[in-house]
Amino acid sequence: MRVFVTGTAGFIGFHLARLLLAEGHAVAGFDGMTDYYDVRLKERRHAMLRQNQGFSAAEAMLEDAAALSAAVEAFAPDVIVHLAAQAGVRYSLENPRAYIDANVVGTFNVMEAARAAGVRHLLMASTSSVYGANEAMPFDERQKADTQLTIYAATKKANEAMGHAWAHIHALPVTMFRFFTVYGPWGRPDMALFKFTKGILEGTPIDIYNHGEMWRDFTYVDDLVRGIRGLIDAVPGGPETAVEGDSLSPAAPFRVVNIGNSDKVRLLDFIEAIEQETGCRAIRNMMPMQTGDVPATWADATLLRNLTGHSPRTPFREGVRRFIAWYRDYYDI
Repeated sequence: MRVFVTGTAGFIGFHLARLLLAEGHAVAGFDGMTDYYDVRLKERRHAMLRQNQGFSAAEAMLEDAAALSAAVEAFAPDVIVHLAAQAGVRYSLENPRAYIDANVVGTFNVMEAARAAGVRHLLMASTSSVYGANEAMPFDERQKADTQLTIYAATKKANEAMGHAWAHIHALPVTMFRFFTVYGPWGRPDMALFKFTKGILEGTPIDIYNHGEMWRDFTYVDDLVRGIRGLIDAVPGGPETAVEGDSLSPAAPFRVVNIGNSDKVRLLDFIEAIEQETGCRAIRNMMPMQTGDVPATWADATLLRNLTGHSPRTPFREGVRRFIAWYRDYYDI
């Protein structure tokens, strides 16, 4: 296949591109290389991908519709996987406009480029944050998700609505996947595991929200990208493409799929796993719940398994071990 991936210098895009290249597919990346976090980390990821002759990349912002359209047209992809976004729940409280620009305007540009290119499948990243104030768990794709608590989550829910409309209007197969707390090597420095590991190894306090009484469905990045890879082939269409428990729309070739480990882990247990692996004790700064945060996430990943035969399975302690090994190597600790 020829797969166009946005966000290839980012955490998940890098891992997905690496998997696709290992399978022998041609991958074109597109990334804005923003300074939301250390650009050197993004440059290292792209440099590693460029060692494979099947990879090429353009650097521009999603909001630059002309640059994005030109890159897609030049590559002529079979599939587009849209992962680039302004990420971070907490940063959306400080700079909400960045989320509208990148996640709403930028995603529309990707959808328009996919329509113009006539791709056979457009896959786009959503988030477990769209479940918002829902309390019935594990979260199921068929639940209503109308109570988002941050602009970040609201922009992702908007992407889902936009994707459904585009699938209906243009008969363009669209799959939205909802991520659940992804972690692993080459992760983002603003994510919990990265910040906790840094603080614990350096002996500086780590902020623990809601006094640690939080639960997350931690999903190891290799499991996540294998799920995305499987969904590339699970093209939504008419009733003949439906599976048990499907979220397939009756009005469009469109579905939403959770990608999660189907297990919720207490935050304090996650921190203890980091302590055990590093051999250091955390200095714990207990904090109240932050605005826009939720006490728990937990995925029902039955639909992913029914569509792809794949279920994320990496135990969180094993994932933490692999991340810390990478962290020590990357920072020469």
